[in-house]
Amino acid sequence: MFCRNVLSAAELMNSCKPMRLKQLYGSTGNVRLFRNSFHKSQRGGRRPALEPDPLESLHVESGTLSPKKLMKPLLFTIGISTGSLTACVIWEYESLRAHATSLLKKPSNWLSAQQKKVFAQFQRKEPGPLKKWWSSLRDSEKVFYPILAANVLVFGAWRVRALQPFMVKYFCSNPTGSAVCLPMVLSTFSHYSALHLAANMYVLYSFMPAAIASLGKEQFTAMYLSAGVISSFASFLYKVMLSQPGLSLGASGAIMSVLSYVCVQYPDTRLSIIFLPMYTFAAGTAIKVIMSMDLAGVVLGWKFFDHAAHLGGALFGIAWCYWGNTHIWGNRDKFLQYYHNLRKPDTGTELGKVALHFFTFGCLYKDSKALSSSFKYCSVSRSNVVINIDLKFV
Repeated sequence: MFCRNVLSAAELMNSCKPMRLKQLYGSTGNVRLFRNSFHKSQRGGRRPALEPDPLESLHVESGTLSPKKLMKPLLFTIGISTGSLTACVIWEYESLRAHATSLLKKPSNWLSAQQKKVFAQFQRKEPGPLKKWWSSLRDSEKVFYPILAANVLVFGAWRVRALQPFMVKYFCSNPTGSAVCLPMVLSTFSHYSALHLAANMYVLYSFMPAAIASLGKEQFTAMYLSAGVISSFASFLYKVMLSQPGLSLGASGAIMSVLSYVCVQYPDTRLSIIFLPMYTFAAGTAIKVIMSMDLAGVVLGWKFFDHAAHLGGALFGIAWCYWGNTHIWGNRDKFLQYYHNLRKPDTGTELGKVALHFFTFGCLYKDSKALSSSFKYCSVSRSNVVINIDLKFV
């Protein structure tokens, strides 16, 4: 259904002569040549036979693989995962704070409410088509389309020949390159093949509604970004252990975490293949088969896909379902209280200063399939009146 392409250092020069490879890499025996979709979009049937490959002159950085080089990527993985979780917790806090503040700005009596409605009829402008379209989207689509836009933008950048050396350096995960850490994240949004991009985005769009219904858009985003960098580190670890240098790109490591989370959370859900809708199978069975294939690819050394990244992403999704959801995201209340103490209250409303203090008292499982979060906002001051707001959402 989807894949994370693996590009060896020599693979970018697939069409070059052996002498060209020797000039770039010397006589190392770790370089392997094989076909993949990286070149297929560049080698259409109408291209003249003598036209040079645009990737032929690119220099791909290579070097020795050492376990010592894993320390920096490991620290970067921990930092990005922690940072994405922290940012998404703050995002959730600010969204709920803004919603509660909007409730306080509502008119206090019936007469003022009618006055505001009359004035609004003359002052309100018709929203534009883009705003209407965005308002009509579901929560899952509001997360999906920015991810899609980022991937399409990077895909377009690959088509600019002048940018290709930059893209190889920063948008391909390479454990032997000079830029090691940043590509671990950027490669998650990088696709060279149109088929590769379309397959990954289709799978992500199919499984996002179930994942966001269970996690919420903030927790989903945190898990997706963390899974992307963790799957890249799993790929690094595998390449270093087997001394097999190579480049990787694609979103499927992060998508595998979404797929595995949904399949474990909803194991009895029936799935089908896009071109064979008449054949259905349980989601729990599907993830076992997919992970078994990736495990076989890791053990047998298959080279076409980055099976280590797939497996790392899938294991992270399962771990988040059984442990991270409860023990990491569910214990964010202490950080929220600390952040709240640093946060300045909202001021400047026409009714006076509004002091809004949030205290999160935990996340409760409503049942085994849905997560219900209960938030209480206390000590909300407006015109010397203290209001307690209790909001619950699933």
